[in-house]
Amino acid sequence: MKLETINVGRIVNAHGIKGEVRVQPRDGDPYFLTEFKTFYIDGKPVTPTANHVHKSLVLMKFPGVDDMNAALTWKDKVLYILREDAHLPEGEYFDDELLGVEVYDEATGALLGEIKQVETYPASKVYTVKGEKEYLVPAVKDAFIRSVDLDKNRMEIHLWEGLATDEH
Repeated sequence: MKLETINVGRIVNAHGIKGEVRVQPRDGDPYFLTEFKTFYIDGKPVTPTANHVHKSLVLMKFPGVDDMNAALTWKDKVLYILREDAHLPEGEYFDDELLGVEVYDEATGALLGEIKQVETYPASKVYTVKGEKEYLVPAVKDAFIRSVDLDKNRMEIHLWEGLATDEH
């Protein structure tokens, strides 16, 4: 599904006494968040005056947030970016963009269902597709995922035996 904004992280706490906040990235790589100049919090644009990676978090400093008490007022706020500002490699998508996408069997053209959940595992992400049956589809391009077209809200997969959760 085409989205205008993407949830990229959440402020989990203050950091130190000078007003920095700790941001937990939503999808893995904290360095990805340092590439953006503007974030949207509560629908308003915010430009950090500084941001850098610290362990698996991103530390950010926002204008007018100059002490720990001010930083704590930002706790649990969600950070969004404009989708048009994110330049993902060809064939990569944000998890939220895939929710609700209709999934088809490439061989028969049959509608299998729609993506209801994206889970991250060590080997790959796995899409939960629900229709008449439920399918767990590894997000492996070419082996399982044949094509994705967000404009048409369509994904085609190679349906392997055993992907349906009720198959033995």
